Parts: sequence; structure tokens; C-alpha cells
Amino acid sequence: MSLPFETVSPKAPPAAALPAVDPLTQAQWKTLFAIADAVIPTIQPYSIANTKRELPIKDNEYSTAISTLRALAPSDQEDAVLKDYLKENASSIPEFRECFYRLFGFYMPQSTKKELTLVLNLLNNHAGAFLLTGYTTPFAAQPLHIRASILQSWSTAYFPLKRQLFRALTMLCKQTWIRSTPTLRPILGFPRVPTGMVPGKGFDYEFIQFPPGEEPETIETDVVVVGSGCGGGVCAKNLAEAGWRVVVVEKGNHWTPDHSPMTESEGWNNLFMNGSLVSSDDTSVTIVAGQTWGGGGTVNWSASLQTQGFVRKEWADRGLPFFTSAEFQESLDRVCERMGVSTEFIEQNKANQYLMEGARRLGFTHKAVPQNTGGKQHKCGHCTFGCGSCEKQGPVVSFLPDAAKAGAKFIEGFHAEEVTFKSRGGHRVATGVVGTWTSRDISGGVAGEPTVRRKVIIKAKRVIVAGGTMQSPLLLLRSGIKNIHVGRNLHVHPVSLVGAVYKEEVRPWEGAILTAVVGEYENLDGKGHGVKLEATNMMPSSWLIWLPWKNGLDYKLSAARMKHMAGYISLARDRDTGQVYPDPVDGRVRFKYKTSAFDKRHILEGILGLAKIQYAAGASEIFTVIPGVSTFVRQDGNSGSINDERFARWLEEIKSRGFPSPESMFVSAHQMGTCRMAASPKQGVVDPNGQVWATKGLFVADASIFPSASGVNPMVTNMAIADWISRGISKGLERGVKL
Repeated sequence: MSLPFETVSPKAPPAAALPAVDPLTQAQWKTLFAIADAVIPTIQPYSIANTKRELPIKDNEYSTAISTLRALAPSDQEDAVLKDYLKENASSIPEFRECFYRLFGFYMPQSTKKELTLVLNLLNNHAGAFLLTGYTTPFAAQPLHIRASILQSWSTAYFPLKRQLFRALTMLCKQTWIRSTPTLRPILGFPRVPTGMVPGKGFDYEFIQFPPGEEPETIETDVVVVGSGCGGGVCAKNLAEAGWRVVVVEKGNHWTPDHSPMTESEGWNNLFMNGSLVSSDDTSVTIVAGQTWGGGGTVNWSASLQTQGFVRKEWADRGLPFFTSAEFQESLDRVCERMGVSTEFIEQNKANQYLMEGARRLGFTHKAVPQNTGGKQHKCGHCTFGCGSCEKQGPVVSFLPDAAKAGAKFIEGFHAEEVTFKSRGGHRVATGVVGTWTSRDISGGVAGEPTVRRKVIIKAKRVIVAGGTMQSPLLLLRSGIKNIHVGRNLHVHPVSLVGAVYKEEVRPWEGAILTAVVGEYENLDGKGHGVKLEATNMMPSSWLIWLPWKNGLDYKLSAARMKHMAGYISLARDRDTGQVYPDPVDGRVRFKYKTSAFDKRHILEGILGLAKIQYAAGASEIFTVIPGVSTFVRQDGNSGSINDERFARWLEEIKSRGFPSPESMFVSAHQMGTCRMAASPKQGVVDPNGQVWATKGLFVADASIFPSASGVNPMVTNMAIADWISRGISKGLERGVKL
């Protein structure tokens, strides 16, 4: 018997421990929270407001705000809930403070922290405050309305540094508030779990445990796979089913389905690399990458598009004929069949319906996106924080259980530090992996001190690196691989967004996330570079960070309208690239990437296309996330014709504005290319069989080996390449090839 969704209450994973040492001084905290409370302020009517610490508004304006919220909130919400929402400021939320504590103590690179604390220190003294604000009074000592006006002035300041500072600080405060606020979700009517979700039964994994000890623990196997994501999972299945001893190691932890979907705060902290705070050196691009058992396959959106023909031809023309072979197509089909990939059971939610209908009315190319949902209808908008129904057939539900049933062994909490080698015949021959294993705490969680932390040596005949595009090159660099291409050629499918507001309720978090795609703009240069237009994940903490901040009241009222919104992405198949490298202080992943003028032009064309689609679909308002661009508001009675003069003028405004620098931001959920496959070591890191050039027995099998950007969600391409590479490794082991 299925349980109604109201009775489902996923377990809360224990929060990671807070930093032992306070990452900021008391003066720096005071200034930072003064900024946060200007972005997310307490809003009160003049008659009762404390004008020093609260944002006062006219009594009739306050009444109007309450009336607006009452019309948006579920009918059973009392006015006290609406008033609490307006009254809440950022620093009053304990979890908000904890998020900032972890951010500065754990996640923020030292160089970024140094720059930000410098700003906080400047704002805290008279000379620095005058330089940045025009007032000699320290920022935290200013009344709230003055603090807000300073932030507003930064948004249009002549000096680029101030505009960049406005973008970084407001984004940081919005993001942290949305993750931690207890008052927003009742206003939205946002459910804790997907409506109608039936909890699924996951696979009962067993993970190797090691006893305490001073000396390294040593284990032996045939193949060690570093990473449990889409590439690693497929490799583990194939090799274990072929009869080889396989050990899969993963830096992240496994969370059973009864923890899923996690809350947004829990999910970002437990399922994503660096708490999802991975920004380019110039902070213009933010990367979202999974780091948990199952990797990106645990947090992605089920989109299962196969590699397109023109991309396969491009890769074949680079001296890699496999990509136009029947064998590659067989690998694509094989992994899709295992996951039950199909369009047959899709039910488009409203956001995807608007995309399809607007494209249809304009004659744009569009289609449904196949889903890896095992031949079932899967209406889960929360999947980015884990799939509690187990319907999404990511590695944790499919390939890794297959590997376990065939005898594969698993280790979670294992940080692979380097690949070990021996010399033979002028080659470096991989002999295994050395790393540090960190156990869970005494209660089986991650909040307390681990019971064991121990060095582990895994000896193996073959080593497969499948840690993902951001981490695999770092492991190769730590292991002494000298190829100049390691970490370079980073493609990220940079994205910008368009939002639409509809008069009817959209409830965009309901239904599947990404089930439609518009391909009208995918070949803008005649060489396969362009953009895909898709719906995006509409969890509040993924979407509301992109709403423009004008002032605290406007932002809170805008956020409350989310149930009427639909969000979309213009996703570029980027031609130009960046670089991944280790932080010089602590070794964590860093990257350089500036979205090029070439790729920006394509993204902008996609933004214009999305705006036209939403206009044709009947949106009442359309907005971009481009700084300084106004919101288009449709006049009553206006037809769906995109030839409307007001709309045409607004499109021209977007074109003329472009993407101003440095305040424009892009986001990436797809990373590729940092260990790219090539026909020679002068062109890439791995050979056509996935083996690292100038080594023996060391392979890479994840999206980092893509020769260029895939142009589609990379999961299926990643899995198919891993399928082929791992089958080749098995054949080499069968032949008894000695390295």
C-alpha cells in the first residue's frame, strides 16, 4: 500500500561539524551580518520600526505587502506567518549563521577569503569606509536604510570592482538565506518532499572498514576505480561481471534513500563538491558538481541525451574514429537500456509545457528529452538533492548494485592522494592508489570526530581514475603526470537564465525537471557551436538566487511569487576553454574560466530565443538575470505575436546591454575535457583506449576525457565511453597483458 506523501519524512543527515577555530574576527562578523541584514532585512511599518536596525516602510505600504503575500500564500496561512516572513532578517536565523561559519571555515579558498576579509576590514574603519561607501562612518554603524542605499549604489557604480562586490555579496547573502530561512517555504506552499512520492527501497551497500593503526593498511585487487559516478559505476559493473576483483573508492559518503530528498541546506552540504561553492578565479562562473556516492548521477535531473552525430564526427575527425563506429553506438544503447531510458512515460510539467508550446507556435525545433527512469513516470522536481523513490536509475540504483552483486567491493570516505607506479621498459606502470580513509563518527554520521583516519594502500593491476572533470586532473598532477594538457581544455557548458511569470499557478517544483529541449539555436556558427534551450531546476535555493535585488522588500515580495514562475537556461556548447588546477595553499580544486565573447554571443541569442518562446506561450512578465536589464511586463489584451513593438524594444535592450563585465554571472552543471582523449600526447592526456599517455595500466573514464564539449547533458556520453574503455581493460586482463 502506498503511503500519502505527507507521512514521508526523510531522515536528516547529521550536519558536518563546525570549524574548530573561528574563521573571522568579531568585527568582521559584525560587518558581514550588517551587509546580510541590509540584503535580507527586518521590514516593519514606521509606527513600530526601529529605524537603526529595521527597514521602515509606510503603514499603508506594509498593509499592501501583507495583502500581496496573502494572495500568494496557501489559503490556510495566517497573517502571523506573513508578518514573520517580513520581520525575519538574515542574521536572526541560527542556520544562516552556521552556513556562513562553514563557508568561511571550510569551503572558501584562502585567496578568496583573504580578499573578502580585506573588504570587511576596510568597511570597518573610517578611511576604508569612505573609500568604499562615501561615508566615514563604518558600515556596520550605519542605519539599515543607509546600508541598503550603499549596496544599491554599488550596483551601478562607475568602478567595476564595486559592481563585482555588489554581485558577490548580494548573491552570497541571498543564497545562504534561501537555504536556511524557516519562513519562505510556508509562504510558497513548497512541500518537504515531492507531492505523491512513494519511498523506494535502495540497495544495501557494504563498505570496507579499517581498524585503527599507525601503519598503512594494504589491500590487493585486480582493478581499483577512483570515483563512483557515471563513469566509475559503469566500469565497476563491467569489470566485476567479467570476473575481475574490483574495488571502488569514493571521497564522498553514501546516503540511503530514506535520507532523500534532503533539505536544500543538507543537500548542498552533503551531496556537492565544496558545498557547491566552486567559483572561477574571477568569480564570474560558478560550478555545481556532485561529490557523493554515485557522483553526478545522484544529483542530476534524469536527462539522457545521446551524443549527437555532428559531435561524434568532430571527435572522429580528430583522429578518434571510434566515435563514429557501430561499437560506440552499441555502448550508448547498452547504458541507456540498463537505465530504462525512454520518452514514453514523460508527463511534461507546466514549465516544460510552456517551452514546448512556445517553440511550437514559433516553428522552433523542439523535442522531449529521454529520461533514465526505468520505464516509469517520474515526477520528482527534488531529484537534485537525491531521489527518495529510487526511480531515477543513476549509478547508485543501477550500475553499482550490479557491480556489488558480481563481487565488487566499496570504500566511502576515501581521498585518493596519488597513483603509485613502478618503472618497466621505459614506462611508468601504475601499481595502485594511496589515499587516506576517514571513517564516520561513533554514531555512524559525519557530525562528530571520525573514529578512524588511516592511510590505505590499494595495490592493483589496473587503475581507473573516474573522479570527474574537476578532480581527476588533480589526482594525475599529484601523481606526477607531466602532460601539459592535464587540467587544461576545460569546457563547462556555461549557462544564463530567463524567468517568466504566469498569471496561473505554475508550481514549478512539481513534476520532472528537464523533459523538453529546443534545438533551434544549437548550430549558430555552422560548426556545431550554439545553445540548447531547456527548463531548469526550480528548487528555491537554485532559482531565487537569480532574482534581481533592488531592495529588501522588493526581493522578499518577488521571492514569494515563485509559484507563478518558470525558469529556463540558455546552455552553450562552448568552443573556448579554461583550466583546472590545485589551490597552492590547500590543494583543493580551483579553476580559471572566462566565458568568451564568442560563447557569450551564442548564450545571448538563446536568451532572446527563450524570451520569444515565453512571450508566445503567454507569459505576463519575462526577465533575464543580466544586470541592468528591465523586466518586460505584458499589457493586458496583448496578443501572442512577438512583433509587438514594446516587446521588440525590450529585446533590443537585451542586445545592447549584452553581458556587462564584471557583474555578469554564469553557472555550470556540466564539466568536460580536462584529461581529454587525443590521437597523440601532444594533443591530449589519454590515448584512444582511455590510457594515460606515457603510462601503462592507468586509465581515465569520466567526462574529463571528452575531446570537446558534448553539447548535451554529458551523462550518457560519459557512461558509453566508460563502457567501451572498461571492456577494453577487461580484454587486456583476459589476454594476460603484462605491464
